[in-house]
Amino acid sequence: MRVRRGSRWTGAAATAALLLVLSACSGDDGAEEPDPTPAGQTSTTGKPEAAKETKKTRKTRTAVPVADPEHAVDPPGKRDGRLWSADILVQWDKALDAATVKKIEKLKGVAHTERIGLGQVSLENRVLTVASVDPGRYRNFTPFEVADSRVTWDRVAGGEMATDKTIAKRLADKDGMIRLGSEDSAPTLHVGAYTQTPPIPTIDMVVNTAWAGDIGMATDNGLLISTTNIAPATIRKPLEKLVGKDASVQMLDVASVLGLDPDATLTAIPTGGSIGSVVGTYRYTVIGGGRIAPESSWVAANIRTEAVPILGSVTCHKDLFPQLRNALLEIQQTGLAAEIHPDEYAGCYYPRFIAGTTTLSNHSFGLALDLNVPGNGRGTVGEMNRAVVAIFEKWGFAWGGDWRYTDPMHFELREIKRAG
Repeated sequence: MRVRRGSRWTGAAATAALLLVLSACSGDDGAEEPDPTPAGQTSTTGKPEAAKETKKTRKTRTAVPVADPEHAVDPPGKRDGRLWSADILVQWDKALDAATVKKIEKLKGVAHTERIGLGQVSLENRVLTVASVDPGRYRNFTPFEVADSRVTWDRVAGGEMATDKTIAKRLADKDGMIRLGSEDSAPTLHVGAYTQTPPIPTIDMVVNTAWAGDIGMATDNGLLISTTNIAPATIRKPLEKLVGKDASVQMLDVASVLGLDPDATLTAIPTGGSIGSVVGTYRYTVIGGGRIAPESSWVAANIRTEAVPILGSVTCHKDLFPQLRNALLEIQQTGLAAEIHPDEYAGCYYPRFIAGTTTLSNHSFGLALDLNVPGNGRGTVGEMNRAVVAIFEKWGFAWGGDWRYTDPMHFELREIKRAG
């Protein structure tokens, strides 16, 4: 399956851009709101309509066109079966085996399960969770007005993405497209539906399973569990014993209130590209005050403190140092060293959430650094010398000054490059 990079989309204008179950990860930053209409088409309002279909719209609604035939699955049609509460989310760093799922389903209190794929993508210093799902089954874990919105699930089945409205405002281009990764080769998806209400916390984007291969994620390393008539926490211990210490078991009823389950060992598995290849599986716990504690074995294997030109001693991911040294050495050799101020360096490895959120940044992996902090605040053009920026970009770094909501002090690893 080949990766699509900014393709045109077919079909009529959107009949609706509807709510879906995803979590907000950022505030309103004033970015232009994208149009959730297939690229190349014109919507009547440029704004999403209400999620709930009326009898009149059900009678007059035509089938939603398939936006991306290369990444489409069978449309789910009219919803079938009962709705289930999304109570527990389990994530592995590998595919679930059928025997384990059967044992989980036999636990007292487990009413229903649904396999999904889970992975994380790094987008403008935000590590967001993508779920690859079967639209027809996954919809039954959503609220009634969403589950019965056939247009929403037809869009997901047709190859479009559903995400939170604020994420779309921050990351989507004027055609409503979001690139899932920082590399030029990363797949680009159209936002077909979005929401401001997160019934399933910790999931930021939903795509169908046909996209999983291009994104570099699994289709069955996650499990949604409905307990229906009992408190989810009552089966935490037997569930954790069954799935083992390498799995993340999150109580979603707690997460919906606190943002994350504070008693869970959480797992991030960055997908595809350079970030995924160097981070691997990243397990961590929440320790309060916006801080996290990564698994000690991951820190020991990946984080180093070493000397580099201009900045001196810094603490970063081990795979960042070759490119950081080469970039700083070239800056030094071209007479631009004075453009970087060591006393205004704000660090590289910070195991904590982005301020005011429960979202990891690339600083949590030691794969980003902040330079010349005064004068390069978020949302500004900044004062960073563009020749310095060009050298960092040459050595595989992305610059925050290029983002829709700018962060000109910020440089992060985009791709692995070596000298020669």
